[in-house]
Amino acid sequence: MWKPPEGGGKKWFCGDCGSAIFGSNPSHNESVGIRMGTFDDDPGIRPTVRQFVAYAAVWEPLPDDGLPRFAESRHASGARPM
Repeated sequence: MWKPPEGGGKKWFCGDCGSAIFGSNPSHNESVGIRMGTFDDDPGIRPTVRQFVAYAAVWEPLPDDGLPRFAESRHASGARPM
């Protein structure tokens, strides 16, 4: 059975194909990360932040949408928007 790393969160996977569906982290229970590929239609919600932008692919520019950007997790100690 998969076990999260110490201090890490939980992830749930599709029982048929193994794709990640969503995840949570006990250190910030107010949010759950849902993989956009799990939706068949527009979920009717929009992103509120951009995280891990330090790892964005150079060939896929981030949109200039005015959302706060974080180099790593927005929940990291001392995290501040870029």
